[in-house]
Amino acid sequence: MGKFRGWHIVAGIAAMVLTGILGTAMGLNNTATFMSSCVAFVAVSMWMDSRIARRRRETAREETARETARPDAAGGPGRRSATDLTLDADSPKRDGHGG
Repeated sequence: MGKFRGWHIVAGIAAMVLTGILGTAMGLNNTATFMSSCVAFVAVSMWMDSRIARRRRETAREETARETARPDAAGGPGRRSATDLTLDADSPKRDGHGG
């Protein structure tokens, strides 16, 4: 996934295009096709965003557990505090978390 943060938007646009094609093929008028495409965009982008956020949380949790399980966990140079994790470039910036 890398550093690109727009995967949920890309998935939503793909769902919107697919829904538009299916709506036109089914014979829906333009308004109905557009409205169903918008609903598909919102639904898929929100679902994808939640999946990505869940994966990032699990990865951060595993990384934290791995760091605390080290022998130098008593405060050695390789240890990061909880505040350092919130300043990470990949941490979510909503709900008051992140920098």
